[in-house]
Amino acid sequence: MRGATTGVRSRAPQVIAVYVFLMLLSVASFAPFVWLVMTSIKPEDEVFTRVFPSRIVWEHYVRGLTHFPFLLYLRNTLILCTANVIGTLISSSMVAYGLARVPWRGRHVLFAALLSTMMLPAQVTMVPLFAVFKWLGWIDTFLPLTVPAFLGNAFFIFLLRQFFLTLPGELSDAALLDGCSEFDIYRKVILPLAAPALATVALFVFLGTWNEFLGPLIYLYDADKFPLSLGLAMFTSQYGSFWGQLMAVSTVMTVPILVLFFLTQRTFIQGIAMSGIKG
Repeated sequence: MRGATTGVRSRAPQVIAVYVFLMLLSVASFAPFVWLVMTSIKPEDEVFTRVFPSRIVWEHYVRGLTHFPFLLYLRNTLILCTANVIGTLISSSMVAYGLARVPWRGRHVLFAALLSTMMLPAQVTMVPLFAVFKWLGWIDTFLPLTVPAFLGNAFFIFLLRQFFLTLPGELSDAALLDGCSEFDIYRKVILPLAAPALATVALFVFLGTWNEFLGPLIYLYDADKFPLSLGLAMFTSQYGSFWGQLMAVSTVMTVPILVLFFLTQRTFIQGIAMSGIKG
C-alpha cells in the first residue's frame, strides 16, 4: 500500500506538467477565436491598436449582416451542406458496406486502389474536373459542389468500413435466415447500429462544406449563388477592408459550428474511436 502511494506521488509532477501543457495548448488554440470576437466589438480605430476594446460597440454586427444579403448566402450554404451530407452518407455507407460485409472476389484490391486515391492532391484533379464540369454545362450552378458527394468519398468510405467491421457477423447471418436481402440488412440492421460513425461523417462533411471557399470561388460566378464563405470576400476590396464587419460576420459563422461540435462531441469521439478497433 505504501509502495503504491509512493508511486502515485512520484508521478504527480509528471501529471501536473502534462495538464499544464494541455492547458497552455488549449489557451493558444482558443486565442484566435477570442481575438476574432474582441475585434468584432471594437471601435474601428482600435482594431489594430488594442487587444481588448476600450468600449463595446455592436454596430459591426448590424452593418455586417446588412452589408450583403446574409440570409441569401446562409440559404445557399445550408443547401450545399444538406446536399453534401445526404449524398456522402448514402454513397459512402453503401460502398463501405459492400467492402466490409459482402464477400466478393477482388474487394481488397479495390479497397487498396480506393485508398491510393487519397494520396492525390486536390490541385492535381482541379483542372480536369473543371474541364469535365464545363463540358457538362454545370459551371455557375451548385452541381459541381454537390454531385461529387453522391459518388462517394475515399476517406469516409474507409472510416465507415472500419466501423462496419466491428459489428458482429452473426447479425447479418440471422437477418439472412429471416429472409432479408443484403439491402435490407444494410438499411435495417447495419445503419441503425452505425449511428455514431454516420454522425461523425455528417459532422465532417457539414464542417467542410460550411467552410469551403475554393470550390465556390472556382465554379460560382453569380453573386446570388454565393455561400457565406465566399460572401465574406465582399468585405475586402481595392479601397480597403471593413475589418470590424468582417470579424463580426466571421463570428456569426463560427459560433454555430462551435455549438454543433460541443453538442455532438461525445458521438463524434465514439465514432472515431470505434472506427479504428478492427482492420
